[in-house]
Order: sequence, then structure tokens, then C-alpha cells
Amino acid sequence: MAFELLSKLVNGIQGGVKGAMEGTADVGSAVINVLKDLTVTTVKGTSEFVAAGIRVPASVVKGAIGGVADLGVAVVKAVKGIVNGAIQGAMESGIEQKEAVKGAVAQSVHSAKELGLDVADVAVEAVKGAVSGVMQVGGDTVSATKNAVLSAFDAAKEIGDEAADSVKNALQESVEGAKEVFDEIKK
Repeated sequence: MAFELLSKLVNGIQGGVKGAMEGTADVGSAVINVLKDLTVTTVKGTSEFVAAGIRVPASVVKGAIGGVADLGVAVVKAVKGIVNGAIQGAMESGIEQKEAVKGAVAQSVHSAKELGLDVADVAVEAVKGAVSGVMQVGGDTVSATKNAVLSAFDAAKEIGDEAADSVKNALQESVEGAKEVFDEIKK
């Protein structure tokens, strides 16, 4: 049951993003509100989505990245807005911050691999989007940074050692607080 629901969610978000974004010049900023609204509307439609927790933001991100890719837009540039909107919508719908961040960021990294994109670039944009989305809804940005960095790194480790090293280096260079997160896990 949950798999079928999440599959419908991915397809619905993909179609919704594609339809709402067609002809939009600035996809990056427009996608935030489109995704936030689509997520809130979808999750409020069934309580089963809230129970699915971490898989909902992941499914939203997967569908949105697919929708943006269908439009022929540079996906890497849109990832920050996709993750931001997915997290805002998920949190406003009652999904816990940690689950929203982990699901959205990890799925971004996995989708990057599936689409043959630079996993490290996507990880950086996903983490920045996660922190921004949490900030927009008044969440804890310090824990969001930590959860997002660790989620991106863990997802990259699932892809392979080279991806993990690349993501770790990119995050340490580009995301404020990432170096401290990695220093903390070394202990």
C-alpha cells in the first residue's frame, strides 16, 4: 500500500512540477513555492503520507527532479529550490524536520547518480536548500546543517568511496559548518 501511494506521489509531483514550471524563466526560485504548495496539498490529502515520514520528502524530491529534467532545465541549478520547497511543504504538513531533511537530501544525491549528474555539486545544493527550507519555517538550522551534511555523505557512501570523498570535499569547501560536522564524526 505505502509503495503504491509513494509511486503515485512521485508521478503526481513530476507531472505537477512539469505543468507548473513549463515556460518559467527562473526555475530555481519558482520551484520553491510550486513544490511547497504541491507537498502541502498532497500530504494533507492522506494521513498515510505523514506516517510514511522520511519517504515523503524523498518521493517529492524524486518527482520534482524528474519534472525539472523533463523540462530540459539544468537540474543541478534547481536542486536547492527543489529541496527547499520539499522541506518547507513537508514540515508544514507535520513531518518532522529531521525526516524531511534526511529524505530530501539523500534522494537528491541518489537522483543525481541516476541522472549522471555531478553528485558532489548536487549534494552541496541539496544541503544549502535543506538549511534554507528549515530556516524559512523557523526550524533549527544547526541541526538541519548536521543532518543534511550527514545524509548527503551517507547517500554518497552508498554510491561508492569515490563519490563519498568527492561529496565530503565539496561540502567542506562550500557549506558553512560542514567541516565541523565531519570533525565531530571523526571523534
